[in-house]
Amino acid sequence: MGAWFALLALAGTACAAARFAPATREPDRAQLVARIDALLPQTQCGQCDFPACRPYAEAIANGTADINRCPPGGERTLHELSRLLGLPARPLAKPAAAPAVALIDEDTCIGCFKCVRACPVDAILGAPHYLHTVIPQYCTGCGLCIPPCPVDCITLVAPAVDAPRAARLANIIETEGTA
Repeated sequence: MGAWFALLALAGTACAAARFAPATREPDRAQLVARIDALLPQTQCGQCDFPACRPYAEAIANGTADINRCPPGGERTLHELSRLLGLPARPLAKPAAAPAVALIDEDTCIGCFKCVRACPVDAILGAPHYLHTVIPQYCTGCGLCIPPCPVDCITLVAPAVDAPRAARLANIIETEGTA
């Protein structure tokens, strides 16, 4: 009878360990995903072949994606991920992207709204059938707004090219936000 209770206790302990083991590992994985995601540039550009930075971070944490697939993050992000995960830094799969900001030629824009829908970070301001503009502080330079534009009025430029306009837009947003 004592052996029966010992066997029952052992089985109960094994079931409890199996039941709670994934729960103790899951927060570690969630923390790892969050740390990886924090290192990524948050461009949501899809150049890594994932729809956004978070799914890429999850794939890295799962071991199903290499750490060298983020051109906007470049060498810096690659080395930070390498250091965090203890993996060797391999060359980037695609060349590093230079920082850029979308610029809409306002004389050519027809207000089709397609760029607004394509922007993953809501950096384009406008309404259907009205002029659109890019808020440079929010634009990540991913270029996803360019292909849907039917009149080719969007280009990527160096971020500092339109600094006075960026300052005016920031002032307008601040003023309207406090009114």
